[in-house]
Amino acid sequence: MKRNIVIATITAVALIGGGTATAIAVSGDDEAPAKKTVSVSNDDNDRDDVDNDVNDTDDTAQDKAEDQAEDRAARDTDQDAEDKAENAAEAKAGQVTAADAITTALKAKSGTAVSADLDDEGTNLVWDVDVLTSGDKWFSVQVDPATGKVLGTHADRDDDGDDAAETARIRAALKGSSVTAAEAAEAAAAKGTVTSVDLDEESRDQAWEVDTTAADGTGSDWRVDLTSAKLTADRSED
Repeated sequence: MKRNIVIATITAVALIGGGTATAIAVSGDDEAPAKKTVSVSNDDNDRDDVDNDVNDTDDTAQDKAEDQAEDRAARDTDQDAEDKAENAAEAKAGQVTAADAITTALKAKSGTAVSADLDDEGTNLVWDVDVLTSGDKWFSVQVDPATGKVLGTHADRDDDGDDAAETARIRAALKGSSVTAAEAAEAAAAKGTVTSVDLDEESRDQAWEVDTTAADGTGSDWRVDLTSAKLTADRSED
């Protein structure tokens, strides 16, 4: 009877925790103790694992569907075949990324990068980076998109007399921001070649506006949050 009690007790423990238990059966006489091994699988744990796998699959499918919806919303639908061909050629020529062009420009002129555009200057493409210095002066730095070399730097003239007001808006928008223009470009790089980064300081939901070009020349417009770097489709023209 004692032997049966011991085995039953160990089996109960195994049932609770799952796994393998070894019971030592002891009789009331002088016989040597006998070992009995009991293996028990914990079906509840197995079911939990299956449920977790199903939930992970559902979350992955939902995330993928949301990403595809954002891609469709960001896509510029007003492009014909000629536009796409031109966009693809420009993106291919921009071997230096927007983020790298901004970094190079800030080494040439210290300050805050407010925009970077892959512009067509006559027959050549250049990265044109606008930098706001600590003294509230504006400079434009040109970077070669093929070599990454600085082609030139010049101070911007306040021809229309609104630089002071624009500077104040930009300073206010960037106050407390933790995402730089270069980081915004990096956040959007997974969507294609970044061809433009510009601070939208006038909208209620201020953000970095980023343009990307896919391999087939399709352009997309994105917004990057100033504090979280979250990437969303630019729906301002919807």
